[in-house]
Amino acid sequence: MDVLLTDLAHDQDLRPLWTAVHKRLCSGVDPRTVVTVRVEGLSVTGLSALRSLVDTSARRRRNGSAVVVQDGLVVVPLRDLLAVLGLGANDLVPLVELAVGRPVVDLAAERRRVIARRSDLWTEVEAMLPAAPVLVARMRAAGTDDEASVRRMVAVLARVLVRLPSAPPTSLAKLSHDLAGDPHYLDLDRLAGMRLVAAVAEVTGQPEPIRPDRVRAMLAGVGVLADRLSATVLLHQVRVLGDGVVDRRLREAIAPVALTLLDLTVHPPTFAPQLLTVVENPSVLEAALVERSPLAFACTSGQLGSVDHALLQLAVDQGVSLRYSGDLDGPGLQIANSVSATYGAELVAMSAKTVQSAGPQPSTVPRGEPPPFVDQHLREALKTSGRVVYQEHDTVLSELFAQLDHDAGSQKPPL
Repeated sequence: MDVLLTDLAHDQDLRPLWTAVHKRLCSGVDPRTVVTVRVEGLSVTGLSALRSLVDTSARRRRNGSAVVVQDGLVVVPLRDLLAVLGLGANDLVPLVELAVGRPVVDLAAERRRVIARRSDLWTEVEAMLPAAPVLVARMRAAGTDDEASVRRMVAVLARVLVRLPSAPPTSLAKLSHDLAGDPHYLDLDRLAGMRLVAAVAEVTGQPEPIRPDRVRAMLAGVGVLADRLSATVLLHQVRVLGDGVVDRRLREAIAPVALTLLDLTVHPPTFAPQLLTVVENPSVLEAALVERSPLAFACTSGQLGSVDHALLQLAVDQGVSLRYSGDLDGPGLQIANSVSATYGAELVAMSAKTVQSAGPQPSTVPRGEPPPFVDQHLREALKTSGRVVYQEHDTVLSELFAQLDHDAGSQKPPL
């Protein structure tokens, strides 16, 4: 490297100039065409150094300068500067690379190459998933920074689709293991699993389901069994009329019974007409055992999953009246609103009266702003309390276990 270039590159006062030139060259500009450069952050010392190099005696006499400041930026006549220094356009690239410490890369050309590769990628995806053009369009619109992962996902989806419907049925984990080498690759909470759901809906001509039980029902329809055994819902003292295997388990049980999605879809019980109280927490069922409550309960253990939706839909289809009770916090109110809106459940122990009866310190846990759908009376009670009311509170349990003397089908207003 020439000594002059090295000295210029290491001059900290001129570094903002070389940084600006580096940026211009990385935009794909030919060094021979760069006449001027607008520089940000140039020090007074750097400005003076450039003017001393570029300005001629005649220009000084006219009280002007070839290096001017416009809108806070210094405009440098680069071609004139190189001429004074005895450098050519070919010296610019090594000079700025040494000064900035990064190679000059034509980013515009790289962008064009990326666009070309992406075009090739989506052409490949279209060819591999010809039966799912809507899904392909969605994936293309989402874009990607990892073409290899897209190619892998599409290859797995293509291998899955050609095997559907699967006979005999196979578990989603087994299918994922055999075709992706990873039993969790197609888990339904992962992107590949979500893409699989969209692809199956499209190729079977169905609306893409949202509720987890309907997602699994759709997959089961093409021989893919997802999470039929891993999640359970607890039923306690639920009366049944049928004589199937699940009916017999419920009829003979003296403690809560855990039912899987397989139980509810392959061997569904036949419920007797009754009022079923659905709760968020298993502790309520423990309390029901201690209190010897005669009421029928089901417990979702938190947020609704596929097995919970399957139970609620089965109960509605069979004419069972539903009540729901959850913690009076953000998640509990969200679940309650969903159960009420979707399945017409009456909400119990979730009113302003419940909060007021729980007292000024129902727990030590502060609660945030109530969700927007909460009615005004409950909203004011929650704000006044400022604390979460949990289902373990005696006030809540008393309301849940109270003997019912009204029509089981009556409805309270939604949250």
